[in-house]
Amino acid sequence: MTIVIAAGGTGGHLYPAVALAREFLHRDPMTKVLFVGTSRGLESKVLAHEGFELVLINAKPVMGKGLTDVLKGLCAMPLSLWQCGRILSQRQARLVIGVGGYTSPMMVLAAALKRIPRVILEPNAYPGLANKAVAPFVQRVFLAFESAARFFDQRKGRVVGTPVRKEFLTQCRPPGGERQRGGHHVLVFGGSQGAKALNSAAIEGLPDLLKQRPHVTVTHQTGEADHDRVSQAYRRAGVTATVLPFVYDMPAAINAADVVVARAGAMTVAELTTCGKPAILIPLPTAIYDHQMKNAKVMEAAGAAVVLPQADLTGATLARSVAQILDDPQRMKAMEDASVGLRRLDAAEAIVRECYALIGDQRHVNHSLGAAGI
Repeated sequence: MTIVIAAGGTGGHLYPAVALAREFLHRDPMTKVLFVGTSRGLESKVLAHEGFELVLINAKPVMGKGLTDVLKGLCAMPLSLWQCGRILSQRQARLVIGVGGYTSPMMVLAAALKRIPRVILEPNAYPGLANKAVAPFVQRVFLAFESAARFFDQRKGRVVGTPVRKEFLTQCRPPGGERQRGGHHVLVFGGSQGAKALNSAAIEGLPDLLKQRPHVTVTHQTGEADHDRVSQAYRRAGVTATVLPFVYDMPAAINAADVVVARAGAMTVAELTTCGKPAILIPLPTAIYDHQMKNAKVMEAAGAAVVLPQADLTGATLARSVAQILDDPQRMKAMEDASVGLRRLDAAEAIVRECYALIGDQRHVNHSLGAAGI
């Protein structure tokens, strides 16, 4: 069986798709999974590392763009629809999964025209335009947040959580467990491409924190463009931090942390809650529909995170927020418990099970890995 997954652009679209792909392969190693994306995003880099095949199409972004780019995006749609149809025919696909973003709609529409079963995954608390646009053409809509359900046909919607890679479960350190080296560890990351505002606040505020608390260590993922600036800033401040342009082994990085400073993309929220980590979230202010703020507010309302709007972000406010959590073991434990309370460990299983039912393959419908018990 061949499954086609349309996902690309950011890690927030790619990594839930990778988790789904691995679940399909676990159920049936003979399954072939093909990813479809573009040359603009992280697809080539991430999927090559993960070992999946990627085919490129000519889709272009539309939302949040100027008039010229919008026109280019609209003009690219007929070609990308034809490309998608050809891919589905050549690979004899039996199922298409769309994970939002601009690579997904034409593939979902091509599957509808060919009457191939199709589903979409919406990982955000507020759904994106792509998924809302193609929802009438799919048979299932898998949702990470209950708040997104009102935007879709209730007969199609399933609130299952966001699929996360199994490594997050197998490497999970129990909340409140033994701290590394007898101290605390802080992870700072701004998404797959980094975040300059977050990086600037960290290098402004964290060096003094590290000098005052020698038992605290930091890993800081910067993005490729800002790596040299951030590395040099820590060195000039005379403190040691592990500074990386990109983190491939994010399960290990998050599980090693006691507090995580991050954006509030849907994948980040899912990974944090899977690992039960207290978080300081700085939502991307330019995110379409302000969906990152909505994601962050879900964690904050549960008591699992502190939300710092970027407009209020300074080195001092960031350092103070980190210190307040590290210096209060009871608060840290309460945040860990609240984060654990939000997690959904069986999202990939639930989605794959429904997909097999949709295509009429009863062999795998009742198969379960028992992830909820991990």
